[in-house]
Amino acid sequence: MSNLLQRLLRTSFLAILLCILSVGLSAAWWDLGDSGQPQRQSRLPAGDAITDGKALLRYALPIDNEPVRQMQSSIEDIATQLRGRRWTPIRSDISQVNRILNRPEELLASIPEANQAQARSLLEQLQTEISTIDEALEAKDREQIWTSRSTLLDLVGQLEESMVTGFPYEVPEDYSNLPQLKGRATIEFETTQGNITAVVDGYSAPVTAGNFVDLVQRGFYDGLEFTRAEDFYVLQIGDPPGPEDGFVDPKTGEYRRVPLEVFVRSEEKPIYGITLEDAGLYREQPVLPFSAYGTLAMARPDIDPNGGSSQFFFFLFEPELTPAGLNLLDGRYSVFGYVVENKEVLGKIKQGDKIISAQVVQGAENLVQPSAS
Repeated sequence: MSNLLQRLLRTSFLAILLCILSVGLSAAWWDLGDSGQPQRQSRLPAGDAITDGKALLRYALPIDNEPVRQMQSSIEDIATQLRGRRWTPIRSDISQVNRILNRPEELLASIPEANQAQARSLLEQLQTEISTIDEALEAKDREQIWTSRSTLLDLVGQLEESMVTGFPYEVPEDYSNLPQLKGRATIEFETTQGNITAVVDGYSAPVTAGNFVDLVQRGFYDGLEFTRAEDFYVLQIGDPPGPEDGFVDPKTGEYRRVPLEVFVRSEEKPIYGITLEDAGLYREQPVLPFSAYGTLAMARPDIDPNGGSSQFFFFLFEPELTPAGLNLLDGRYSVFGYVVENKEVLGKIKQGDKIISAQVVQGAENLVQPSAS
């Protein structure tokens, strides 16, 4: 059997599998469920779906600076050209980045005064790394080019984060009783199969991410087992011991319910409590789509959009088969972040494996607890 035919058969099988499993979400109450102000420039470039969580997080930042987005796009394009050993287009990408870096005032114009010194340092580091990638290009050193590209994107991401000025919208009063993440946080998971690092995005899902970070800080997930592990689909965790399927606040004795929260590109704030399908927004694309392996999303009963609590899942399906806006999960579940380091560990985890510990290693100060009533 040819490699092409094998791939086509495998692709068809996985596509059918996703449809079957997604139908199963409606049939089984707890399959993915817990009892079972600048203009946001989050429009992703046209073309194939972005399958890298770090890139999706960069594009989701609420900033408005066209040069930095052009620089990001040019650096990202290097990967495509490098795979085909197309050296001339790589030179064009690097030249574009150089042109932007030679006009620093256009980048610095979007930086708050308090972040100016940090931004200037980042621009100097970008210039240094561009020199490194230039030398690697002359030597046609693919490994060094790839390494420098990764470094450049991390620096651009930091520069973009320094452009954010405050939180861009108000969460509806209906959810003021829930923790909110007014920014981002980095979570380090220690599992029985290895460590995983994820970034959760409060700019796009403040209630869902806030609930999650609050539970991490409480140690809620420490020692819990993965209750579901399906190859090419999901890893689910967050069901505590005892009769409850989610988190019960020890202070109030009340079960915490978290609403469905989906931010689409055409809106200025998330949509709450209704799926995009039920809202008639069939063609809208979420800011945080299910297009990256290692997507983090909140589980919920299929019959209750506002029934999430503590259970969440890592999405494992092959991203080329689930482009943003075209799969069966976008708009039905709240995405709140992506695994950014050690994604390969996800493929080793089986049902019964555990999260030994989960810790907030960066961004804890962005968690806002509800005011006491």
